[in-house]
Amino acid sequence: MLLLNLAVRSQTKLKEGARTVIAINNDWQFKKDANRRDAALTDLKWKNVTIPHTWNDKDIQSGNGFYAGDATYKKELLADAGWEGKRVFIRFEGVGSESRLYVNDRLIGEHKGSYSAFAFDISYALKYGQKNKIEVRVNNQEREDVIPVNNRLFPIYGGIYRPVSLIITNKLNIVVTDFASPGIYISQKNVSAKSAEVQVKVKLENKLDKAANLTLSAKIYDASGKIVKQEDGPISVSTQGEQIFTKNLDLTNPHLWNGIKDPYLYRLVASILDGDKVLDEVSQPLGLRKFEMKPGKGFFLNDQPYRLLGVCRHQDKQDEGNALSNEQHLADLKDIQEMGATSIRFAHYQQSEYLYSKCDSLGFVIWAEIPFVNAVSGKEAANAQHQLRELIRQNYNHPSIYVWGLHNEVYGKTPDDYTAVLTRDLDDISKTEDPDRYTVSVSGYGEMDRPTNLNADIQGMNRYYGWYEGRIGDLEQWVSGLEKKYPDNRLVLSEYGVEANIDQQEEVKRDTGNPSGQFWPEAYQQKFHEIQWGIIEKHPYIAASYIWNMFDFAVPPANGGGVPARNMKGLITYDRKVKKDAFYWYKANWNPEPMVYLTGRRHTKRTNALTTVTVYSNVGVPVLTLNGKKINGVKKGTTDVHYVFENVKLQKGKNHIEAVAGKEDKVVKDQIDWSF
Repeated sequence: MLLLNLAVRSQTKLKEGARTVIAINNDWQFKKDANRRDAALTDLKWKNVTIPHTWNDKDIQSGNGFYAGDATYKKELLADAGWEGKRVFIRFEGVGSESRLYVNDRLIGEHKGSYSAFAFDISYALKYGQKNKIEVRVNNQEREDVIPVNNRLFPIYGGIYRPVSLIITNKLNIVVTDFASPGIYISQKNVSAKSAEVQVKVKLENKLDKAANLTLSAKIYDASGKIVKQEDGPISVSTQGEQIFTKNLDLTNPHLWNGIKDPYLYRLVASILDGDKVLDEVSQPLGLRKFEMKPGKGFFLNDQPYRLLGVCRHQDKQDEGNALSNEQHLADLKDIQEMGATSIRFAHYQQSEYLYSKCDSLGFVIWAEIPFVNAVSGKEAANAQHQLRELIRQNYNHPSIYVWGLHNEVYGKTPDDYTAVLTRDLDDISKTEDPDRYTVSVSGYGEMDRPTNLNADIQGMNRYYGWYEGRIGDLEQWVSGLEKKYPDNRLVLSEYGVEANIDQQEEVKRDTGNPSGQFWPEAYQQKFHEIQWGIIEKHPYIAASYIWNMFDFAVPPANGGGVPARNMKGLITYDRKVKKDAFYWYKANWNPEPMVYLTGRRHTKRTNALTTVTVYSNVGVPVLTLNGKKINGVKKGTTDVHYVFENVKLQKGKNHIEAVAGKEDKVVKDQIDWSF
């Protein structure tokens, strides 16, 4: 069956029943438009490119001098003569940031926003049996009426950086242009191991000459491909406007979607039939689950406590920008999976459809949000509302998503000013579009009663004690205070973290950092996370926590830690080549796979004879040897996997350190060499 997740399709033509989907990512031409003197001359000429593509894959990594302006993509499209009399749509999964589509020099439509998909009906503009000119004019300059309104927290990359497809349907079809959604919406109620109530809502358009009497069929297939539920019934489809039809499919003893433990997926297929002929058909994933966040007690999945061990993820990568392949997206998820995370905050914008689909099948619990972030212009309300509708409708059916994010670090002075009112409007839109999921808004301050707070189901707070304010351990006082004062509120620690340059090393003793400085040693990040996760772990009041960030990422105006235009709070470097020590801290705490890890492996040249050796072991107390001699005096750290050996005396020259832990078939070890 045809899965309407365009990102997972190969480059070949797919056909199922009456709907055809064709990826058109090859044979595009691109050039920058000569509206800026600093545009590279080579980019003012047409050159061949393959989608996904961004023109900022290199320059944005260097700082504020990157090209932000106009550019044009074009290609020739041979419209099959057999398409005449059908409907032909073109669907873009992501274009940064403002785009206008022309077919044979005719303006078809425009889209504002870099992160959501959009689709246009181009049936009437095509010349069938002939070559057609497809042209996309793109601009990635900051705009006050398009979120995000600036490049200060992350860059707005320019380009067609996600896949492009044609969708060819009959004149009576499941809608394609409903905010580029799949056209079917699956909801679930009263889910338990005994039963589940499933409803599918199908939107149809009829561009025939007269009304049609047809059959709507809804089938649920289990993971083996067996039909476990089917409901068919007659429908009459008028030629006037979109029409909505529903089917209820209740299951007994369902196999539940249970996060990373058992991400079981059914498949729901909605079909429109004229007799035995399939006129259109769409398939979507179905994971039956119950999400609940209980104030003071944490997150529950299928009525069982389920710790949301989270990371945040930006989508860009060194020398690639945001134009990543599915393989690169999957590699990021595999890194997150290796660390043992159970939840991901895709920040601060809608990300790849492929990612959401893989999270369904891998079992991650997902936070999806719009880029209403960092600054307020007073002119972005309509676009923010539009992007939220796009986010929800395009991703409504992903069982992995538990919450819709409304804003991050945008503020107002009173509860009735622009930002607070817009947040309430966004919350209302979310509840109207999807009453079954939570909403969340995020503050960069630690107080619950700020004017823009408490306008969503969950209050997120970004806390950077030990970096932007206070000391590392101040997190304890913060969360304890909120527990006492607001016991009935749902709270998530939406960001916490600290910068680390792997090329900068020292033996850290301090408990405050220097965010405006040029020296960000890796060991300070290690210490920060050892202390703060030790605090978070003990407080179920923090219903979910999200490390900022899984990967280093580009920030054009940034200039710290010896590297320009970089946020280095990632647990993995921007090029994805090095996992920092803090990565293994979380892996030891979160991933049950037996492991032992010695920290400080890049700090190989030591200047102190007496030093501290830190070991992470999730298989019991490690045995530490230095140059073949056992070191005694181990101390327990902040969690059960944290072991510290103090006042270890190094000899001059090479020092070989080895840690071993475990029993029988679970014995694991690690080793490093230091010089003194």
